[in-house]
Amino acid sequence: MADNVRLVDLVQSRLDGFLDDRSSIVTSVGDDVTALLDDSRRFLSGGKRFRAQFCHWGWRAVAGARETPVTQRELDAVIGAASALELFHAAALVHDDVIDSSDTRRGEPSAHRRFAERHGARRWAGDAGAFGTSSAILLGDLLLGWSDELLDDALFGLGDADRARAARHLFNTMRTDVTAGQYLDVLEENAWVERDEQQLLEAARRVVVFKSAKYSIEAPLQIGAAIAGASEAQLATLSEFGLPLGIAFQLRDDLLGVFGDAAVTGKPSGDDLREGKRTVLVALTRSRVSPSVRRVFDDLLGDPQLTTEQVLMLQGAMRDSGAVDEIEAIIEREVRSANAALDEASLAPEAIAALRRLTARVTDREA
Repeated sequence: MADNVRLVDLVQSRLDGFLDDRSSIVTSVGDDVTALLDDSRRFLSGGKRFRAQFCHWGWRAVAGARETPVTQRELDAVIGAASALELFHAAALVHDDVIDSSDTRRGEPSAHRRFAERHGARRWAGDAGAFGTSSAILLGDLLLGWSDELLDDALFGLGDADRARAARHLFNTMRTDVTAGQYLDVLEENAWVERDEQQLLEAARRVVVFKSAKYSIEAPLQIGAAIAGASEAQLATLSEFGLPLGIAFQLRDDLLGVFGDAAVTGKPSGDDLREGKRTVLVALTRSRVSPSVRRVFDDLLGDPQLTTEQVLMLQGAMRDSGAVDEIEAIIEREVRSANAALDEASLAPEAIAALRRLTARVTDREA
């Protein structure tokens, strides 16, 4: 736990320093664009830092198993890469909230809602919602660009071209995967009407893998490992661990999106139901209920004005169908698969122990 606390502090310090360096560029444009900097700091303050932690322990897993000692340049590089992942994550959250029309993030107004509120408070011309959406897209783009800058700074400081190239390739692949996965998510919220039940389930699983599992856990692990000079076998082991764990992580997130306590998650209970998320949970539910229940379920899912009673009705259908129990069983199965990948792994024992602890934290949580 002490290692994780120190890592979180180091990442926050690196992010703060990076934003301080970029603040002169932003403020040189004019005082009226400092809102971009203020909201960047807000989005990059706090959070669970799971991606940073997996990047760090991916590095430790390989660095601790080799004969050559760790250098300060290497440590600086992995902290920079972990921080770049947090910047990328912040960009993804801003854009995701725009796509989903989410009002809140971590218990506060989402970025586009915050920009819209500024517009309304100042009584500016035009539509507040349109201004908020446009501004949030630009904020997300800025954070995305900054994540690249921070990663490049970190890998340049590593002083090892082969390791830097490997880490950059993994980061680029992750970025493509999550963008394609986000498109799949948007696609399925609209194209589901022409899919049969098996196609819906397969599509939902693809969204889990590419929108979340790879970029949340597998890629951060491998990026950290690449900085340490990982072999192909070590990268494969971390993939065999990270991908099933990433699936379990997202399936837990899907359950929280439907049944989570708003006071803990920072988002209204049943928010994914109002957004019409076509998750594995939804696909399993639809495949198990009667045609009459399925028609009502489809009519309600995705209605932003769902009442509390209607949310409870959808939640009840999910529970009664057995879909919730099946999701819990899948999570348990994926966690077992992830842990099994670490058995006999050619990785540092202290990192394996830390990864097992992280496994429990990311899959047995309430937010």
